[in-house]
Amino acid sequence: MVSHPLATLRSRFVEQVRAAVGGLPSTYWILWTGTLVNRLGHFVVPFLALYLTRERGFSEVQAGLVVSLYGAGTMFSGPLGGTLADRLGRRLALGLGLWLAAAAMLFLGFCRDPLWIRIGAFMLGLLGDLYRPAVSAAVSDVVPPQDRVRAFGLLYWVVNVGFAIALPLGGFVAQGGFLTLFVVDALTTFVYGCVIWLKVPETLPQRTPSRSLLPSPAPFRDRTFMAFWVPSFLVAFIFFQGQAALALDLASHGLGTVEFGQVVAVNGVLIVLVQPIVVRLVPRWRRSAVLAACALFTGVGFGLHALPTTVLLAMLAVAVWTIGEILGAAVSPSLVADLAPPHLRGSYQGAYVMSWGMASCLAPVVGGWMLGRFGGPALWLGCLAVGLLAGAWHLAVADGRRRHLEQLRAQQAVVSASVD
Repeated sequence: MVSHPLATLRSRFVEQVRAAVGGLPSTYWILWTGTLVNRLGHFVVPFLALYLTRERGFSEVQAGLVVSLYGAGTMFSGPLGGTLADRLGRRLALGLGLWLAAAAMLFLGFCRDPLWIRIGAFMLGLLGDLYRPAVSAAVSDVVPPQDRVRAFGLLYWVVNVGFAIALPLGGFVAQGGFLTLFVVDALTTFVYGCVIWLKVPETLPQRTPSRSLLPSPAPFRDRTFMAFWVPSFLVAFIFFQGQAALALDLASHGLGTVEFGQVVAVNGVLIVLVQPIVVRLVPRWRRSAVLAACALFTGVGFGLHALPTTVLLAMLAVAVWTIGEILGAAVSPSLVADLAPPHLRGSYQGAYVMSWGMASCLAPVVGGWMLGRFGGPALWLGCLAVGLLAGAWHLAVADGRRRHLEQLRAQQAVVSASVD
């Protein structure tokens, strides 16, 4: 009996979906769903500069300073959030972090004095990402080592799906006034915290002996981890050139806001379409090779912006560095989970989050300075050089990390069998 083509196609689709999402624990899916809800209401940060210039009368320079203060806050949120996850437990750190983030959003939304707006932006950066290390640590706790790449990849995917929906939705919500953005964002964040508190059990294997809430220095004393952290920071530094410098450079070549929107949209579309496929393929490859490819694609992608600017070429460049972003997002958190002792997973994930916070704070300043002083081609070729350096670094430290992970596997069963 010959099966109907539609039935065959349907069965293959179901099989692919099961392979992508099957076997992950219910606690993971609660975190995944809560992340989606939270990101659907992620309005404040993308519209912050616009809010400051239109509603509060800030100049572009003043608004840029406030956004930088937000970035400075995110730089410290990783270590602090990771410490809370290890000392207080994942559940309390998640709930507390999300509720404090909701309060910070409302505080900034109701601020009118410029000084308090600056303070509010820093506090939103500090408290808004406080929950992220706890989420990563909880995923590492409940997901079997062999499934972590897939789990973290799907989590990153849903963050981008939510963000892609939130941008146009935020524009619609802003028609009712910018304050509505702050209120709705705070509400979704608060609800996420309530879901965590009611539905997610404590997953921390064991608490750290110390009662201090100061960030643990252990990740920064771990040479193997730092050998991964430094090139990861370099890649993040390149990536965040797409937040400010890219828009300025494209505008200087005559591309308007519509064209810029089309160029940047390639990033979100590719992540939504390609990420679920990549997370199934990546576990078959050496992680050191994937990380090197991540750095290479990121550097080459931004390096392509040095060529004569057209919409199509800019879209191609974004597509190239988006592949790098997808590869790094699929592998990095799972590698951090393998390198971290179980009772310090929050601290290690927090240290990794810190690398992105530092990059988001420093990249706009350095990128803007290079654009003004040396021009776009120098900035983009510099990104290419940094990407090549980061890729070579990942390959150079691969053997040492491989031996270190083999020792950890012999000591504990919580390290994945992924090949480095």
